[in-house]
Amino acid sequence: MARWTIGLAVTGVFGSVAYMGRDWESEEERKAIGAAEDLTPVGRAQARITDAFNYFNKPAWPELLPPPLPAPHQRPMTLLIPLDDFLVTSTWDRQHGWRTAKRPGVDYFLGYLSQFYEIVLFTSQAAYTAIPIIEKIDPFGAFIMYKLFREATRTTKHGLVKDLSYLNRDLSKVVAIDTNASKYALHPENAIIVPKWKADGSGGEASGLIGLIPFLESIAIHAPPDVRPIIKAYHGKDIPKAYAAVEAEQKRKVIEEWEKTRKGAGSGSMAIGGLFGFGGAKKSHPTDQPPLTFLEQRRKEYQALYKEDQAYWDANRDKFQQMLQEDREKQMKEMSGSLLGWMGMATPKKEEGKADEQKK
Repeated sequence: MARWTIGLAVTGVFGSVAYMGRDWESEEERKAIGAAEDLTPVGRAQARITDAFNYFNKPAWPELLPPPLPAPHQRPMTLLIPLDDFLVTSTWDRQHGWRTAKRPGVDYFLGYLSQFYEIVLFTSQAAYTAIPIIEKIDPFGAFIMYKLFREATRTTKHGLVKDLSYLNRDLSKVVAIDTNASKYALHPENAIIVPKWKADGSGGEASGLIGLIPFLESIAIHAPPDVRPIIKAYHGKDIPKAYAAVEAEQKRKVIEEWEKTRKGAGSGSMAIGGLFGFGGAKKSHPTDQPPLTFLEQRRKEYQALYKEDQAYWDANRDKFQQMLQEDREKQMKEMSGSLLGWMGMATPKKEEGKADEQKK
């Protein structure tokens, strides 16, 4: 019996290897596995076996995001942001259990940058713990366009990572922010690593979130062909401070040129955007004040648009909340006939019965 068992086991192993080493059933299968065309039977078997095990360490989908929206709805660039220690931080103690604090400036950060970027929340948290937090931050889904959770990550020698090759976006237009460099170990050229924010004031500064806006805004406004060289130039630096110094130097040069022009010609205005190759300024500027740089002019315009956008959401907040409530009620009615719905409704009914008994 032992010999027969061993013999059958060995036969099964060789039979499985032979089966896995068969020719590709289609070109689509070969491409899905990512194998070369001229592999031997052993190579094909190895590729298929590796692909089978990759089910446990690769993202759940080959493309994490749907195709970009058609113009003019698609933002020109994509911004990936984490949840923990960036937008929020969570703490636990015996008295209160788990508590989550929202970082100061989150609403402005998301609302303002959503004018420039397709904002994607990419977290290693599971969906069932992250979604309730996200719904508090962006209840109407107005600013965060897509949400990626733990099943969108993969496991490598660096640990749990966010592999941008699965993102389905042009990586020359992708900016990724995180508080842990290992999360983007496969694509460090796209990653901006920032300090962790803690609600007690330790770690990253609370103002650091708002401090990132001018840098990200500048990238989007200037629209470089590839964001990666710019991000690389700021690696290891305190970006809010480093970029503020760059912008201050640009402003100094503009004022210096304006003063020379003013003394030489006494001109009342100048096309300041021409100094940077962005065309003339849209509006004339008073002669007794330094002119706005191209970036300052565009910033002024986008801040006005942001205020208009916020006024719209504030004016229609009640209507949107009512729509959300109606949608939830509709979902509950659809679930009421299922086992999950019955289990969810059982507790409220029991509580109503107890309340009626107490009234009696």
